[in-house]
Amino acid sequence: MNDGANRDATKRSARERLQLERERQKAKDKRRRTLVVSAAVVGVLGLAAVVGLIAANTGKGGSSAKGGPLVAPSGATGTDALAIQTGKSEAPSTLTVWEDFRCPACKSFETNYRDTVHELEGKGLLKVEYHLVTLIDGNMGGSGSLRSANAAACAQDAGTFSPYHDVLFENQPEETDDAYGKNAKLLELAGKVDGLDTPAFRTCVEDGTHDSWVKKSQDAFRAGSFRGTPTVLLDGKDIFGDKANPLTPQKLKEKVEAAGTGGAKTSASPSASASPSPSGSAKASSGRAASPAAPSSSASARSAGRTSTGSAGSADRSPAHSGMPMDH
Repeated sequence: MNDGANRDATKRSARERLQLERERQKAKDKRRRTLVVSAAVVGVLGLAAVVGLIAANTGKGGSSAKGGPLVAPSGATGTDALAIQTGKSEAPSTLTVWEDFRCPACKSFETNYRDTVHELEGKGLLKVEYHLVTLIDGNMGGSGSLRSANAAACAQDAGTFSPYHDVLFENQPEETDDAYGKNAKLLELAGKVDGLDTPAFRTCVEDGTHDSWVKKSQDAFRAGSFRGTPTVLLDGKDIFGDKANPLTPQKLKEKVEAAGTGGAKTSASPSASASPSPSGSAKASSGRAASPAAPSSSASARSAGRTSTGSAGSADRSPAHSGMPMDH
């Protein structure tokens, strides 16, 4: 009797131990599953946070790199609306100018030809299509070319491009001085133009509203394989290409007036400014412009320029080029 009872007790004890072991194993498996699930959740949340951070940073960097959405200034014309036009649209002659507000050779061109250009515009004989580029920023570093070009485009929105354009060149800093990289300087100069310094203009300058438009203009300049700035074309033809017969303001006036009275005139569409001729005559004539007076040998009018590829250029000391720097 006792032996039977002992055997039953032993069996119950074995079953109980087995049941207890199974329960302990279930509890262990449950804890393991809980840890695995928790780790997976944490991993997913962590990955989502990282992806979100990368996306946020990419968005900021992309906006900065591209300059935001492309916004052309009011009234921009030409291919892809990359030109700012002055003068009457029905004028018989078109002067296409690729310029950089930091470029000393561009300032020399403007100083020598500004009065003649404005006179011809006033007579309704000439319209000018300005393309703003950032060549000096690429060659010298800084952001003055971009910032000043954007500010000029903002002035176009305000209907005061021409006077502000002239003010920027009249007050151009030294090429190595990136003063135009500071919006405060550009806003200060806006005070020299009646009615320009407004809240709308300031916002446009500070926000870089037209930065992407300026960068696209620079891309078009590079695609055109132009040698440097200024590149100046009259009705699609490089007017600085003839070294044996260099242009002067008087010769420009005569050419435009002849075209206006039915004289011979080369016909070309505005888009011709973006495509060099096979002979390379549209290549900025190495950044040269002739002075209105007799050719000068003054060294002060000749500075070593830079090419559009960023390499240093040499000063042109030939009298035929009237002292304008080469290959800016």
